[in-house]
Amino acid sequence: MRVGIAHHFGWAVAVTASTDHRVVDRRRIELVEPGTAPAPIHHEGKPLDDVAAAKLVAEVRASALRATAAELDQLAADIAQPIVSMSLRAWPPDFPDDIAVQRRVPYEARADSVMYRQVLAELAHARGWAVHLFEAKDVEAQAAAILGDRAHDILHGPRATLGAPWSSDHRIALAATVLAASQQRD
Repeated sequence: MRVGIAHHFGWAVAVTASTDHRVVDRRRIELVEPGTAPAPIHHEGKPLDDVAAAKLVAEVRASALRATAAELDQLAADIAQPIVSMSLRAWPPDFPDDIAVQRRVPYEARADSVMYRQVLAELAHARGWAVHLFEAKDVEAQAAAILGDRAHDILHGPRATLGAPWSSDHRIALAATVLAASQQRD
């Protein structure tokens, strides 16, 4: 089984697919505990200095680790077969770790999102799952090229068979699992 993730601030769509790209599970997962600021770099409220911002980021990251771990554990328990990979939207490999740098342009617009992807990747690795990265802007087209004539049925078919919701997030997450499967065969 392969899991594709389309994440947002504090939550994500997770689509789990079999080796033949059949959707076996789709769900919304929470990536942070209730009551926790989902975007610490874009913190709303009283302006924070770098030390206070770093403390807030550490608190949110710890919450994200706990919440996401619980969600992934539940997902794995609910799936009948082992999960072998997780696909996540790529982030720059040289993205800075320093909070003071992350709070400046051009990093501040992506820092919260990168934190969630890094937490997901860390937790996937801890479970022995391969992590595959994808570019959201072209993942569906790449999956369609791999799937050929079956592309529309596989990427859009779950809406008819499973019903709503089946959004672009679901298609992106499923398409990412298709790419992961093709990369593992290469």
